[in-house]
Amino acid sequence: MNPVWIIDDDRSIRWVFEKALTREEIAFKSFGSAAEALASLEAGAPPPQVLVTDIRMPGESGLSLLQKFKARFPALPVIIMTAYSDLDSAVSSFQGGAFEYLPKPFDLPKAVELIRRAVEESLREESSD
Repeated sequence: MNPVWIIDDDRSIRWVFEKALTREEIAFKSFGSAAEALASLEAGAPPPQVLVTDIRMPGESGLSLLQKFKARFPALPVIIMTAYSDLDSAVSSFQGGAFEYLPKPFDLPKAVELIRRAVEESLREESSD
């Protein structure tokens, strides 16, 4: 299984996910920006099992990242996080192919369960190929 990728410019959000995923024994990589994640992919890193990204970040947005990853990996589950829960963002996320929309602040056990469901979906997709 490939790692789950966490992309958020907020270091504290990444830290919380890193601790929770470590405890759950879910492999992960975390990035502070969309550019870092894309650079890792271009450098030959295997694609993530699940992508968890914030919408609003300096530089490239999470929605733009969603489009780029979905173009290359259509079956990849992508979870979009945002502190700015508005209908337009949610609609744009789902229209772009997001697996789920996670408003901040979130309940950590529920967020981890959501990631676990996304991983299971990803593994099901791989086994049906």
